[in-house]
Amino acid sequence: MIKLKSKREIQLMRDAGKIVAEVLQEMEKTIDAGVTTAKLNKIAEKRIRSYSAEPAFLGYHNFPASICTSINSEVVHGIPGLRRLEEGDIISIDVGVRLKGYHGDAAATFAVGEVTPQARKLMDVTRTSLQEAIKATQAGNRLSDISHAVQAYVEKNSLSVVRNYVGHGIGEDMHEEPQVPNFGQPGRGPALQQGIVLAIEPMVNIGSWEVKVLDDQWTVVTADGSLSAHFEHTVALGNNGPEILTSSDLV
Repeated sequence: MIKLKSKREIQLMRDAGKIVAEVLQEMEKTIDAGVTTAKLNKIAEKRIRSYSAEPAFLGYHNFPASICTSINSEVVHGIPGLRRLEEGDIISIDVGVRLKGYHGDAAATFAVGEVTPQARKLMDVTRTSLQEAIKATQAGNRLSDISHAVQAYVEKNSLSVVRNYVGHGIGEDMHEEPQVPNFGQPGRGPALQQGIVLAIEPMVNIGSWEVKVLDDQWTVVTADGSLSAHFEHTVALGNNGPEILTSSDLV
């Protein structure tokens, strides 16, 4: 069942989303060659807790960290550790925050120094596909109009959309109904209406859309070893259309 949110609930999620946005901005400032993903995790957790909020990922289904750090061919759910970033890497950082019982969730992919033109295109296309999906989040549209907007833009640019992992509803729980795939035909699924809040998150690969999970049972990587990027926002549908609750200058 899709849980429509009241204005009060959306305000609480807006407050959580502001923290998520701040953390991602802090990550952008910190990312550099030589920095470990464990350091990024420590900085993110400190910033989240400074607002008396909680890192929503920590302990979620036993996930061992406060953020996800996915490098190069890692799609999502990378676990922070001793790995040091290198010049030319791209890193996707996913941040979840719980504040006063409500969640915010967003992700962005960052370049470490100078990256290849292919990596830059991947990041730009993934970011823009999220923007296209948000534009499709309009009352009267169907859920799959969001999905189709992502797929159409990505495939127009000769890249592929990950199909095994999807966006989701969000609110008191990190993951609520409905699931929000990043592919599909338009005009299908439930009608979008005021009060729906979604975490929309395109995951895009340079090569095949196929992925696999590593032995740590968390880290998802591209099956062919190609680069992957991930952008995400928490989006509420209100009177004036979609509102990005995790808004920042990164997307």
